[in-house]
Amino acid sequence: MNGIELRFRHAYEGFDLDVALALPGSGVTAVFGPSGCGKTTLLRLVAGLEAAREGFLRIGDDIWQDGSRMLAPHKRRIGYVFQDANLFPHLTVNQNLLYGTRRLASDERLPTLDPLVDLLGIRALLDRRPSRLSGGERQRVAIARALAVNPRILLMDEPLAALDQDRKKEVLPYLKTLQRELRIPILYVTHSPDEVAQLASHLVVLRGGRLVADGPIQEVLSREDLPLTLGEDACSVFDAVVAGRDPEDHLLRLRIGGQELLVREHPCEDDARIRVRILARDVSLALERQTGTSILNHLSVQVMDVIQDAHPAQALVRLSLEGSPLLARVTHRSLNVLGIRPGMRVWAQVKTMALLG
Repeated sequence: MNGIELRFRHAYEGFDLDVALALPGSGVTAVFGPSGCGKTTLLRLVAGLEAAREGFLRIGDDIWQDGSRMLAPHKRRIGYVFQDANLFPHLTVNQNLLYGTRRLASDERLPTLDPLVDLLGIRALLDRRPSRLSGGERQRVAIARALAVNPRILLMDEPLAALDQDRKKEVLPYLKTLQRELRIPILYVTHSPDEVAQLASHLVVLRGGRLVADGPIQEVLSREDLPLTLGEDACSVFDAVVAGRDPEDHLLRLRIGGQELLVREHPCEDDARIRVRILARDVSLALERQTGTSILNHLSVQVMDVIQDAHPAQALVRLSLEGSPLLARVTHRSLNVLGIRPGMRVWAQVKTMALLG
């Protein structure tokens, strides 16, 4: 569908939100920022659960709010997933899924919930009540219930925040599947850089109720102001292609443009597209390609910019890898010794990276 256009001004005592955004009509838009920056308020305004003093909202070709009207929440065809699953304890999983579909007109209903049940891996849970589910299972059911109403947009408010690390690892693969399979926009609120890197194709950064950054994830993560927001988690994200395997060493070969990376084996097919995250602290620089080192990945890059990091001893170097931005965190002393400046071609040595599937 066409994209989302929204403009909201909304004031509380001691806080006000003022944002204007044009967002993609599909894929995951992560809404990122510290606690209290306005992330959840933004979702509630989109859902119609709060009324902005000044507001405009267009979803595709339909205007849900403008100066003369505001569509009621139950008429907005949204799916909403909260931190806590909020399932009805007296109903089975199947009854929870069907609950919200009763108010839908016949032409709005999904023909069957079977694909949704299989997509989220909950078929074996359908006859259970919520008390007999793990935290990860409850959250998967909550996501399925939100999608069962065949929504125009899916709103997810820190859906992994209440889960421990093991349960997060259980749910994340299903969220990645939704990212690939759904053809509706997903607004995903989080303060986790890891979730942003794994799930988002578009990134919105809020601070104090104001927009700090907005755009495709690769571009926004490389902006000069955002790495300071992410601190030690400043990173670059790339979409790579699986180019082959070295089975003897259990390594996978990935291609980014005309260059290759070696990473640990990962279950995927040849020629598959896979997301790679590289932390700035795991990138070092050299004037020449190094030998006699345990580092496997040496990439030819161009220096685009050097900016001050949060600590006065360090700098963030913005590099271009095959036209895509790559960040490196190095000391000012190293930059001075090597004479690194914008426009130079250097070698980036990547110590480690995460495959995000």
